[in-house]
Amino acid sequence: MDTTMTDRTNDPATARPAGVPATAAIRTADQPGDRPPRTRPTFRSKLGSAFAMFRNGKSIAGLSILGFFVLVAIFADVLAPYSPTAVDHTARFQPPSAEHWLGTTHIGEDVLSQVIHGTRGVIVVGFLAAVIATLIAITVGVISGYVRGWRSESLSALTNVFLVLPGLPLIIIVASMFEDPPLWVIAAVLGLIGWAWGARVLRAQTMSLRNRDFIQAARANGEPLRRIITVEMLPNLMALIAASFVGTVTAAIIALTTLSYIGVIPVTTYNWGTILNWAGAQGAFRQNQWWWFLPPGLCIAAIGVALSLINFGIDEYVNPRLRSAGERARAMKKKGMNVNDTVTVVRPATTTTTTTEETS
Repeated sequence: MDTTMTDRTNDPATARPAGVPATAAIRTADQPGDRPPRTRPTFRSKLGSAFAMFRNGKSIAGLSILGFFVLVAIFADVLAPYSPTAVDHTARFQPPSAEHWLGTTHIGEDVLSQVIHGTRGVIVVGFLAAVIATLIAITVGVISGYVRGWRSESLSALTNVFLVLPGLPLIIIVASMFEDPPLWVIAAVLGLIGWAWGARVLRAQTMSLRNRDFIQAARANGEPLRRIITVEMLPNLMALIAASFVGTVTAAIIALTTLSYIGVIPVTTYNWGTILNWAGAQGAFRQNQWWWFLPPGLCIAAIGVALSLINFGIDEYVNPRLRSAGERARAMKKKGMNVNDTVTVVRPATTTTTTTEETS
């Protein structure tokens, strides 16, 4: 017999215990403790991956523009050179100058100060209305999508009622009840009439998620309903929630400026719509006093572009086709190829021919 085989068999460190199969003895070298343990994704990691939608170029550009307007709204008192109601009778209908960068109104009010202070009203109403609408949409949409029976049908019927509820007459009625309605009242009304579309989308996605394996496993383990919704479902719905929030902000800002321009909301509340209302009432459009109506109009367009870019970035992250198309376009740009070419140029590979001479 081979001495090497005999010594290896008699070695106590490598000897196989009696009754243990040979395959088990071989597997003892690879113990489970030698492998890195598999950790379950935490709520923080799920939340971080959910907010990966804001890491593309479109979302970053939109967030940058939106952040600028938010800073202007916060520091409006510091940035504005004058009070929005300060009157200078010696500078009426004055075009932009070194003293008044965006000119003055018909009674000598500084337009730049009015635009800066009007930003605060637009941002406050837009975000407050979006927060109210999003909270209601999450509550109604997720619960109606997860539960079954009469509770789901009742919440779905409530959503359908608010989908067809006319918002403009309701805002007119509420505004007529106040001589000078505060911003939070306007935001509350806009939020109460703007949550139904988000709830409908979240309900449909929740009904798809409730039959997934991880939801079934959580339910089988006896997890309470609040933990299943907050820990298991909401991180997977974060992209739709963010898109619904951005869309509600856009709708609230457009509704506020439109209602202020047509005079439904009193013009004493400064925002970009009331500036346009005063400009139209004093004939700024007819007299081509562009410095009065053009700056607030450009601000409305800029914040609309910012919110649209954020929404496009979220859509590119959520939609697999758009995400793959964006990754393919970025890869082509890195290689120096034109993304808009309809025909892909095939570059021949360079080969080296080696000649072999036979020697005798």
